[in-house]
Amino acid sequence: MENKSSFYSRVYEIVKLVPVGRITTYGCIAKYLGTASGARMVGYAMNVSHSDSEIPAHRVVNRNGILTGKHHFDGVNLMQELLESEGIVVKNDKIVDFEKILWDPMIEL
Repeated sequence: MENKSSFYSRVYEIVKLVPVGRITTYGCIAKYLGTASGARMVGYAMNVSHSDSEIPAHRVVNRNGILTGKHHFDGVNLMQELLESEGIVVKNDKIVDFEKILWDPMIEL
C-alpha cells in the first residue's frame, strides 16, 4: 500500500493542474488516482496543503460543489474570495454552474 506522504504528493500534482476558473472534486481526484473510494483521503491531503501556496486548494470542492473545506483556510471567506477572484460564482457556499466548470482529470488528462 502506498504511504500517506506519497499519496498526498500525487494529489497535489493533480490539483496543481486544475486551471484558473475551474474546480474539481475530492472524488474526481481519488478516482483518477485509482482510489475511487478515497475521496476522504484526498480531503485530508487538501486540509494540510494550505502551507504551500503553489497548491490551489481552493479549487477542490465536494461532489455537490459545496465549499466543505472552507474552514481550513485562513479567514472566514478566503476560499470563496479566491474562487471569485478567478471568476467563479459562489452562492451560499456552493459553486454556481458547477457542472459547467467542473474539471475532471479522467476526462481532461
